[in-house]
Amino acid sequence: MKDKFYLKIIKVPRKPINKSHKIEIFLFDTHIAGTAYVEGIEELAENLTINERLNFVREENNKYDLQAIKIQNSQGNKLGYVPQVDNVIFARLMDHGKVIFAKVRKIELRGKWYKIDIAVFLEEGGDIDENINS
Repeated sequence: MKDKFYLKIIKVPRKPINKSHKIEIFLFDTHIAGTAYVEGIEELAENLTINERLNFVREENNKYDLQAIKIQNSQGNKLGYVPQVDNVIFARLMDHGKVIFAKVRKIELRGKWYKIDIAVFLEEGGDIDENINS
């Protein structure tokens, strides 16, 4: 007689989610592209702080890159772009209403241009479904 095996699904209780609380989900480390072409980047870079939040703005009509994502500081000043090799998935998420942003990790002057390392995050909150993946 063959042995019978049974699969038992165990459901782990989840912590309640505060629907009004924003959740920051880390996605990726990268840097800001194109800083060498930004007018006034010296002053902008010198006024950035580590962990400062930077906003992403889609530029669907960008003639060089259809997935272009401009990076701005909290005052709306352009700092550069998400590198083209990294922007496809972020652009798709943003095009479907997701909030993507970055935090400054490191600022380094390399010759005549600023290398600004960033961490990219997905922001969730407000309309989170408590039963998702349960």
